[in-house]
Amino acid sequence: MLRNTLLAASLASVIFASPVLAQDAAPKEDPVLATVNGEEILESEVRATQQGLPQQYRQLPFEMLKADLLTREINQRLLMIAGSDAGLADDEEVKARVEALERRVVAETYLDRALDDAVTEDAIKAKYDEFVASNQPEPQVHARHILLENEEDAKAIIAELDDGADFAELAKEKSTGPSGPNGGDLGFFSRGDMVEPFADAAFAMEAGTHSKEPVQTQFGWHVIKVEEIKEGTQPTLEEVRQQLVAEVTRDAIDGIVDDLRAKADIVNNVEIEAAKAAEEAAKNAPAEEKKN
Repeated sequence: MLRNTLLAASLASVIFASPVLAQDAAPKEDPVLATVNGEEILESEVRATQQGLPQQYRQLPFEMLKADLLTREINQRLLMIAGSDAGLADDEEVKARVEALERRVVAETYLDRALDDAVTEDAIKAKYDEFVASNQPEPQVHARHILLENEEDAKAIIAELDDGADFAELAKEKSTGPSGPNGGDLGFFSRGDMVEPFADAAFAMEAGTHSKEPVQTQFGWHVIKVEEIKEGTQPTLEEVRQQLVAEVTRDAIDGIVDDLRAKADIVNNVEIEAAKAAEEAAKNAPAEEKKN
């Protein structure tokens, strides 16, 4: 059964490869790349095979995959010829599976073409405007810290800082955290990037100051120095384009399907049976349960 499933999936891209995709990708001339028992295999057919592969392979240059794709096409052509010679074209199982594949490809092609009209640059820009409006930029803090095992050691560090000691040098010497060798430098971070007690302390401080009391987290005791505070910035459209395209596509698919469902006469027997079962279970429930 598994072998049949894999074979069907492998043949699907050849039997039902979209001619539009192949035509768009193929050059003006359509050379014959091979013949199998006298049957020609055109470059457009091999390009169509590429369109049936996973996304990461569809994005690769055709020439990079050309030889392997042609080998695959030859092998599939041989299997199809053998199956045809064996009379499988009239086999009821084959007909049913071909019909199922045809339905799927017709549906996918319809959806692809509908999405071409829906996933536009204007729609992406509108989605970006929504993103900007609902995701206000957060301020960021550039801080250093010295991580210590106990409160007493942390207070001793604060005393040294109050006397003018260099924070970065103390971090290199005393901090048990991984940022110690780098002078305790944590770079810029947003409030949500840090555990709550640390973030609360850091964002309450002014630039150029160090914490006057140790800050305890699950990692230990921290002494913090805030180097700089800056207002957050919104990512550019290009920086979030992939996310926006995915959202616009998802919204468009939902809209297309919802519109089709609204216009269709659908009888879902599974839902009907589930509703009947729930109603029957409610009738048979003990009186105590019904009261609750």
